[in-house]
Amino acid sequence: MPDRAAGLLAPEAIRLDARARGRDHAIRICGQVLVDAGAVEPAYVDAMLERERSISTYLGEGVAIPHGTSGGRDLIHRDALAVVRFPDGADWGGDTVTVCIAIAARGDGHIEILAELAQVLMDPDRARALREATEPEQVLALLSPQEQQPTEQEHPV
Repeated sequence: MPDRAAGLLAPEAIRLDARARGRDHAIRICGQVLVDAGAVEPAYVDAMLERERSISTYLGEGVAIPHGTSGGRDLIHRDALAVVRFPDGADWGGDTVTVCIAIAARGDGHIEILAELAQVLMDPDRARALREATEPEQVLALLSPQEQQPTEQEHPV
């Protein structure tokens, strides 16, 4: 599964020292990372802004997951993720976002990583590590599914 994360989130699509004037500017920065990665057409950024106007992509814990509307799927060349960290925070309609995970997905290929993100956010130490990451490798490791230890019920003795 870590190969799946590496396939969707390339180290060059991780920016850990961005500055944004607010939510829309932060989304434009995230979208541009996806454009620069060759994953989407520039017009996909508008689909991301449109999505945000209809429903906030803020998850809590300082994390947002901007992505486009379903109408923007035709602007996606390949499924990809981008992680952009805003150390000084970005005002997200009253909430402060320090990490954006931008999503470009034609189907549901990103679901595994979103599930792992949910696990990261439920673990205060891992959530803090994501907000404070200074190296792309740290982000990749945090968003790669953790090995599950078998329970006694799964493997009775």
